[in-house]
Amino acid sequence: MENEVRTTRVCDLFGIQYPILQGGMLWLATAELAVAVSNAGGLGIISPMAGMARRGDSVKNLQEQIRKARGLTSKLFGVNIPLDLQPGGLLIDLVLKEKVEIVVTAAGNPGLYTELLHREGIKVIHVVSSVRQAQLAESCAVDAIIAAGWEAAGHIGFNEVPLFSLIPQVVDAVSKPVIAAGGIVDARGVAAAFSLGAEGVQMGTRFIAVEESVAHPNYIRAILEAKDTDTVITSRKLLPTRSLRTEFSRRLLELEEAGASAEEIREFLGYSRARTGQLEGDLANGEAYCGSSAGLIKEVLPAALIIRRMVEEYPKIVKKIESAMG
Repeated sequence: MENEVRTTRVCDLFGIQYPILQGGMLWLATAELAVAVSNAGGLGIISPMAGMARRGDSVKNLQEQIRKARGLTSKLFGVNIPLDLQPGGLLIDLVLKEKVEIVVTAAGNPGLYTELLHREGIKVIHVVSSVRQAQLAESCAVDAIIAAGWEAAGHIGFNEVPLFSLIPQVVDAVSKPVIAAGGIVDARGVAAAFSLGAEGVQMGTRFIAVEESVAHPNYIRAILEAKDTDTVITSRKLLPTRSLRTEFSRRLLELEEAGASAEEIREFLGYSRARTGQLEGDLANGEAYCGSSAGLIKEVLPAALIIRRMVEEYPKIVKKIESAMG
């Protein structure tokens, strides 16, 4: 993997050794996790609400996380800014003040802040789930595009396009480097993504079951015990979300199947259900975001070991592919 992947545009663009990005998981992407990934040669990402108290200040929390990461590593890391977060403008102001080098944006118009960030020398990656969104992101001059397939955890948009269909279509439609996300947990997923034209991968769920994770043990255990059919899509009337099959998701699905309105579903969800499940471990009352490949995750490992195994196994998989093709 080292010789074949290191030279991708994703590596050159972000100054990283391996084109492996950690997902910007809203409540879980802490400084410690980002540093572990960046120190191992990938690109760690920090989230504004990572580890935050239930009614905390996301701007203050992000500042603390950024400064903590800078105290732990000299490597580059990024910050995840969902554009639909209420204090989005204040978070962008903080990113500018703290001189963060890389920002991942999602859930909104990529043209909103990209020019402003570029003026300050900040590189921008935008998350998309369709060709049209990818073309819009490129027209807004983002530096790279994350193509997130239907297999991904958490909020996955309304475009039900699986990753294997999405990657080649996005790659054909844009000239910017494409990073694949959704259901990738090991070197096999990396090889598959690269064969379809991606130049990097982003992993979220795999970096939940790591030693550096702040996720609650109940949540991690549920991921480790998950089978191939143990994730489900909910909240289709609001924003489709992939989570583990739990008591909470069962109740939510029953509500939806009974014909509940979007407002009734919103009322049921309330505030920070994801925090309840992921940080507090209450899977009966909280959401447990999880990608569709959770059945491949069987143990908690250091983040660095996950990356090292991918690096070591990738050439073997490529060799098998070449052998199969004669």
